[in-house]
Amino acid sequence: MPEVKIKEALIQLHVGIKDSDGPAISAALNQIEALLVAHGTELHPQLQHFLAGRSYAKALAYLGGGVELSAKPASPPGGCGGGHA
Repeated sequence: MPEVKIKEALIQLHVGIKDSDGPAISAALNQIEALLVAHGTELHPQLQHFLAGRSYAKALAYLGGGVELSAKPASPPGGCGGGHA
């Protein structure tokens, strides 16, 4: 089923974003787009809508991914080491 491959690509996108890995992000986005082109008419309209609109977090949630697609800051708010001057 294409949904399984789409979910895997969305998870790889999340990992790429988390790791700030540009090539992984690019590969995942290319795979998602290719799967949408190849299988778009087979997908549930809601999932197709999310993917076409590049709402990848919503698409992953729809597929039961439970992973938030957002970049986390590399350091805590207010500075690198959290020390005080």
